[in-house]
Amino acid sequence: MLARIAVLLLAVLCTVATVRSAECFHLPGCDTLLYADIPAAEYAGNSTVAAVSSNTVDTVKKRDGFVRRIIRYFGSSNVDRTFEKKIDFSFAGGPSFSKNTSLGIGLLAAGLYRVDRTDSVTVPSDVSLFVNASITGFYAVGVSGNTLFDRGNQRVVYTLMFSSAPSSFWGIGYDAGRYNPESTYSEKRYTIEASYLHRIISKLYVGGVFSFDYVRGLKFTQPAYLNGEKERYTATGIGAVVEFDSRDFIPNPYRGVYVSLKEQFFPKGLGNCERSLWRTTFTADYYQRLWKGGILASDLHAIFNSEGTPWPMLARMGGSQRMRGYYLGRYTDNDMITFQVELRQRIWRRIGCTVWGGAGNVFPSIDRFDWSHTLPNYGVGLRWEFKKQVNVRMDYGMGKNTSGFMLSINEAF
Repeated sequence: MLARIAVLLLAVLCTVATVRSAECFHLPGCDTLLYADIPAAEYAGNSTVAAVSSNTVDTVKKRDGFVRRIIRYFGSSNVDRTFEKKIDFSFAGGPSFSKNTSLGIGLLAAGLYRVDRTDSVTVPSDVSLFVNASITGFYAVGVSGNTLFDRGNQRVVYTLMFSSAPSSFWGIGYDAGRYNPESTYSEKRYTIEASYLHRIISKLYVGGVFSFDYVRGLKFTQPAYLNGEKERYTATGIGAVVEFDSRDFIPNPYRGVYVSLKEQFFPKGLGNCERSLWRTTFTADYYQRLWKGGILASDLHAIFNSEGTPWPMLARMGGSQRMRGYYLGRYTDNDMITFQVELRQRIWRRIGCTVWGGAGNVFPSIDRFDWSHTLPNYGVGLRWEFKKQVNVRMDYGMGKNTSGFMLSINEAF
């Protein structure tokens, strides 16, 4: 849910091309450009010059309006200040959009920090806080991030979120998503997931994972689509994770390999599911710099759930990370495999673009996998560097009889 929650300051995109102009001002009656930050101390010995300098600064300050302050703020937002500050936060707010939540408004705080500011080798940790609401009645609040410490030998990855959203539901299985009439319901969801990882050798990490989910569906227009299941489920998961990670920066890698295998167990006694459940999640990503400003990225992702997994815990295709352009949850089943390849290109200064293609399949079990149910996915996107190597993105994704715009923070994978 987190990656599809879109937050974007529209005014920023409109003024990116003039960001550099925030550094200086043109004074009326003067043929030169003067910086507003004039060090008056240098003119302390010359009262006339100091007075002129003071008047110049006052004039500039008077003309430093709201729009110019925004330009100046975002003009330096991508400068790395993690060695100067305990945490380098930038804030943005404005319109947001996704295929699931429609048009809305959101507030975002994105921060970079170093647990040990004497460590110049380890990449910064990151954190994102968000509040989002849309015209459909959707609202969500949450926080997510990656904290690296002990010179990168240990890390904590976390997501905490609450959301309430009017949603659509087509039932379970490929045929249901393809042919069933759309039904609606209201979903409330609490999600907590945290992983602790410890490096054992080179780029290899092992650790544990904890998760908690509470999901409640209300006002189903087609309750028969649930196949007799309950409308409310609670599940607590514990498990283990093994990762190989050589990425240079987690939110937006330029090079490296990431392979993750996560196994979770959901005991019957720690929820209201009718049986104990398990889930296997596998991810393999590859990033390679092709030429100046050009990055090739690929992503293979798979989810396998045990038989009897309730409807809110099933694999759901779509959203803002994988199979972009598909409504999240239209194609839902026990298992899912998706693959995508993306070319990312820096165009000018902090502006970039991307093009991608991929495919995905949902199925009830491995022995019932059907190649003919594989769905295509492709699209294009625009990027703007909000903070150092942290992008705001606008994607337009397409698929089989579907398409949609998405605004979000950080790369899709």
